Amino acid sequence: MSKNQTIKDAILEAALPNVPFDGWALQTLENAAVEAGYDKSMARAVFPRGAQDALVHFSGWADRKMLDGLKKSSGMKLRVREKVTLAVRTRFEMLEPYREAERLAIAFWVRPFRKWEGARLVWKTADAVWDWVGDTATDYNRYTKRGLLAGVLTATSLFWLADESKSRAESWAFLDRRIDNVLSLGKIAGRLKTA
Repeated sequence: MSKNQTIKDAILEAALPNVPFDGWALQTLENAAVEAGYDKSMARAVFPRGAQDALVHFSGWADRKMLDGLKKSSGMKLRVREKVTLAVRTRFEMLEPYREAERLAIAFWVRPFRKWEGARLVWKTADAVWDWVGDTATDYNRYTKRGLLAGVLTATSLFWLADESKSRAESWAFLDRRIDNVLSLGKIAGRLKTA
């Protein structure tokens, strides 16, 4: 891990508990920099676009936490569907303590002039999941799989944020249904392409 990434992680992790109260703002990041042991100017140094850069880093940080959480299951013999579901669920479970920060992150990215960068981040998460699963496709299948999973991630995020069921059980049932739908669509698309 680079020194720059270590600093970003430290500031982000100090900021996350305060984001629900103070929002994704430069002031929040500056306060977090001080809390993490840096001068407040470090926040602007590592996040030049302020909250926008911090949110890009937050998404990548969540992807790395997901992959760290999956290390213990990397040797398990799971079907592709089970691996995809496990990876997505692991990411949401890792984000559980930061649900409100994630809610505010999504609200930030849905603005018309930010939505393309937000969509790119969701795509990167889908790519990280499929890479972990072991997908090596380089043809249209690569883009189809990631595009479909990006839709699952978006829909499940919104459901998860509204879910008040015990242990988020309804979210996991929702995720299972979406994954089933996506894999069915992928099989149909594959048959159409070879027809």
